[in-house]
Amino acid sequence: MLSRPSAKKLDDLLQDLNRRARPPAIMGVLNVTLDSFSDGGRFLEPQRAVDHALQMIEQGAEIIDVGPESTRPGSDPVPGQEQLERAIPVIEATRRACPEVPVSIDTRDAGVARAAVEAGADLVNDTSALSGDRDMADAVVRTGVALILMHMRGTPRTMQAAGGGPVYDDVVGEVIDYLRRRIDFAVSRGIPRRRIIVDPGIGFGKTVEHNLQLLRRLAEFSTLGAPVLVGASRKSFIGQVTGVPRPADRLAGSLVCAATAVLAGAAIIRVHDVRESHQAVTMAHAICKG
Repeated sequence: MLSRPSAKKLDDLLQDLNRRARPPAIMGVLNVTLDSFSDGGRFLEPQRAVDHALQMIEQGAEIIDVGPESTRPGSDPVPGQEQLERAIPVIEATRRACPEVPVSIDTRDAGVARAAVEAGADLVNDTSALSGDRDMADAVVRTGVALILMHMRGTPRTMQAAGGGPVYDDVVGEVIDYLRRRIDFAVSRGIPRRRIIVDPGIGFGKTVEHNLQLLRRLAEFSTLGAPVLVGASRKSFIGQVTGVPRPADRLAGSLVCAATAVLAGAAIIRVHDVRESHQAVTMAHAICKG
């Protein structure tokens, strides 16, 4: 494990989440991208991005997830050097301003992950679950960070392919089986099981009904023995269900998804609207424990 204060705080947080000894944690989304589906282009300027990170921390975010590459449906990969130019100044400045707040790097690139950890990141959020870059497992082991393994069928460019969209016989069972295999692979490469988080990948290679099934049956993911992260905030399936086309207008639907996830045992909720989500998560957790 890394020795800096934020890494120690993340390790303590993961221990508590594994024991379900505390309310779920809020992960604040900080996209430093041109084309993310909800806030692309808003936080490309480093100081503006850092200011937003600090605002989210003040509102209740316990982890900041810095994303230098959009993974929206149809998006193209971003070269590693460009990811570094976007992410590193933001990670460094956030680390200086808030040395105890864990920072995550949302990347599938092992080189970006290594540089981000050196700059201050404590957690790698790999949407490819170690399958996008053959060096990523080694990078995680050597840097000593925690890891998020997410389910995605295909790549961001192909995951919502035309012709009827993704097909599953049992989306929940298949996603659980996939994540179990990726946990086993990660552990076999030397990554401690207690430092692995799983994400069912809401919106990544799934139809509206698939996403609804994943949320409805989220409690089944407890069989994996790892904290479950849910990131449904502002996603298109919410707009399709509610008839709200603009991502920024999907707060109400996002809060329902967050509360539903908490009631089903989610440990981390990844969101854009931190203040409101923190209230919803706190209330849902109180209902669970009441």
